[in-house]
Amino acid sequence: MHTTTQRLLIIATLLLIVMAGCSHNKKTATTAATKPDIPVDTALQSRLAEFAAKPRVQGQLGIYVYDLTADKPVFGMNESQSLPVASCTKLLTTVAGLHLLGSNYRYSTSLYTHGKMKNDTLVGDVIFKADLDPQLQPENLALFTSALKQQGIDHVQGRLVLDLLLKDKVQAEAHWYPWDLSFSRYGMLYKGPDKVRNLVKAQFASAGYHFDDAQVIYGKVPRGSVYRFRYTSGIQMAINHMLKHSSNTQATALLYTMGHRSNPRQAPATAGVEYMRRFMRHDLGLTDTSLVVHDGCGLCIHNHLSPVALATILKYGYRHKDIYKSLLTGLSISGIDGTLRGKGYDREGLKGMIHGKTGTLSHPYGISSIAGYCQDGNGHDLAFVMLNTQMSVLDARLMQRNFCEALVGEAREHKKK
Repeated sequence: MHTTTQRLLIIATLLLIVMAGCSHNKKTATTAATKPDIPVDTALQSRLAEFAAKPRVQGQLGIYVYDLTADKPVFGMNESQSLPVASCTKLLTTVAGLHLLGSNYRYSTSLYTHGKMKNDTLVGDVIFKADLDPQLQPENLALFTSALKQQGIDHVQGRLVLDLLLKDKVQAEAHWYPWDLSFSRYGMLYKGPDKVRNLVKAQFASAGYHFDDAQVIYGKVPRGSVYRFRYTSGIQMAINHMLKHSSNTQATALLYTMGHRSNPRQAPATAGVEYMRRFMRHDLGLTDTSLVVHDGCGLCIHNHLSPVALATILKYGYRHKDIYKSLLTGLSISGIDGTLRGKGYDREGLKGMIHGKTGTLSHPYGISSIAGYCQDGNGHDLAFVMLNTQMSVLDARLMQRNFCEALVGEAREHKKK
């Protein structure tokens, strides 16, 4: 009797286990089956197909549109072909930079003193320590000397020490054209240590702190130094300049910043480009060898990305909340600001509907691009890319504007609702 009861208990337990397993599998199957399958906008697909079928000027063209809400491709035309991207390279620089540095990253330039105070005189050194802030300009140096005055330091008996992260001025990329490197548009820290030395010395002299040439040296902040003042700027300021106004200098500065963070033992431009290539391969999964990146700003005509690759960059940004917020803040808004303020983007139906980055190179001939975010008539978020080359830039821009009109379609009516 006891044995029979034990057997019955064992059988009952096994049945419960099997039933529980079936129930779990049924639940899993139900969950998988009920996962929403969001359709893409078929009207949008029709508009894009009609747009692509229209007669156009000769040249190469690549298009790709991806529905970020449905997580599905919408339309493609030569979407896997690698083409010159011009300043749309800055989208990769921005996303890679935010991935590495974070959206809260701040550049810092600081002032220290080392020595003892005797009444209103510092018997010791003043140390100017700078990283890679692309916003720092000569007019900002008055803030540093004013800080010393406000803290009761009227005279300095010692040296002016410059602790600079950047040891050389910006160098042109191998394939840039001679006129592409304009030092007047770079922040002062990118013009070389001798230029920084002369500017800092001149500002201290104008504030009543005089140093002989032999007293202005390069060095490090010594232990025991006293912090006096700090000037900072956020990474978003650089991103706004590079995206809205396509600033090559700010993009190059961000490239240098990435390079120094990823490999401080290597030349910053080289290290920055190598980091961007690793980011493409490892984080974005873009391993096609036809994808080429040589700089961070897009001046190099050998920068080649496919429409799918650029959309992958935009998809990555969209799926990371802080990066997406930074992108939307920095990108031009059609008909409102930046490089999309004019060019017909202020017409009814387009104004305010596109967040985009444009790219243009007039040499060797007709390289033009546009990429960014918008919404379709269903209210879905889209990532879009159009690359044009070997055609008149004016023709390409007209085509890009018509492309954007096809993209947004009935989105304005949807937005009003």
